Amino acid sequence: MPQINRRRFLTISASMAGLAAFGATPAKAANPYQWRGTAMGSAARIILDHPDAAAIADRMAAEVSRLEDVFSLYRAGSALSQLNAAGRLDAPPFELLECLSLAGRVHIASEGAFDPTVQPLWAAYATAYANGRTPDAATIDHARAAIGWDRLRYDAGQIALAPGQALTLNGIAQGYVADRIAQRLRSEGLRDVLIDTGEIAAAGHQPDGTGWTVDIQGDRRITLQDRALATSAPLGTVLDQQATVGHILDPRRGTPTVAPWRQVSVSCPGAALADALSTAACLLPDRTRIDAILAQFDGARAESLLSA
Repeated sequence: MPQINRRRFLTISASMAGLAAFGATPAKAANPYQWRGTAMGSAARIILDHPDAAAIADRMAAEVSRLEDVFSLYRAGSALSQLNAAGRLDAPPFELLECLSLAGRVHIASEGAFDPTVQPLWAAYATAYANGRTPDAATIDHARAAIGWDRLRYDAGQIALAPGQALTLNGIAQGYVADRIAQRLRSEGLRDVLIDTGEIAAAGHQPDGTGWTVDIQGDRRITLQDRALATSAPLGTVLDQQATVGHILDPRRGTPTVAPWRQVSVSCPGAALADALSTAACLLPDRTRIDAILAQFDGARAESLLSA
């Protein structure tokens, strides 16, 4: 399967004594420690102003790698890859179950617009376009037949897929990782943290006591405090050479996104929820439908809707 990744750059900025927000001008203070590496398949940076910064950064990088071993479609040994290969996974990791539980809530609220069982459809489109052709109707029909969240079974003992099914959690896992890293940093005593895994989790505040300032590309600047922001763009990653077929596919119709949005940004108390809701919103036809779904989740709101 072609490895076509959404844009990701993992950055963690944590302040204990004077580090400004990532994306803003750094404060003249503290010579903060910077770790650079790879996380979630992309370049990563961790910036910490803390006496034990190097050790904390190493632990955060290890935690991201551990979560990749749960969610990555590109690590053959990950829990998700094992599930997709075998159709079942015994004693699944807690993190995978927690992510599935949240995904199920968004699936119901969005009336099927958000459905991680869309992976066979994504694979059909991605494979065809990688080979320079458009997927034929028979291939699409075969992939669509495998889609169906209601046929997925999971509990603490086992996750079981229906025949032909496979899961992708790319519309929720990046946000989930941001939430978990924020939680880990709080456990290390860091209360003022900005994490960007492509989805943003902002805990606490900047050194001046104000919230974290972040930019929504192509629109406006907002302030986050103990809040998360996720942005989804149907053509943020494209599958075809003409850049007309985006990576967000409609599981209900078996087609690429046809809703009128170029980009959707949603904020929530948690990044995983914001991630899933922004993905679902890209498939909805109007603001009224989007607001109706967001109203089902405490604290969720649309921050930016850019028309195609």
